[in-house]
Amino acid sequence: MTLPPDPNRAARERHWLTLTRETLPGLARSRGWPISADHCFQRVLLDHACGGRWYDHIAERPAYRHAPLPILEAAIALGEALVAGGADLRSLNTQSLRWRGKR
Repeated sequence: MTLPPDPNRAARERHWLTLTRETLPGLARSRGWPISADHCFQRVLLDHACGGRWYDHIAERPAYRHAPLPILEAAIALGEALVAGGADLRSLNTQSLRWRGKR
């Protein structure tokens, strides 16, 4: 028997998409952030929520839809911390790139 979709999960996924596709890219220029594309914000936030490359922890794509709820919640919380000025995107991005062997 298939369970019905979790309405809370759907709301969190909508929030994730708004945060990473609109809110964070909309702040990028005025804050001088090193990234501005939605997929880059998603990479950084999910990598940090997973403690490494997200694709080593989440097998299916899109990642936000298949991530365990605690990982999605951690990624959202980090994104909200960026909005509030309580996290350093430069260092988060640098670490994400290091995990990927790009720095």
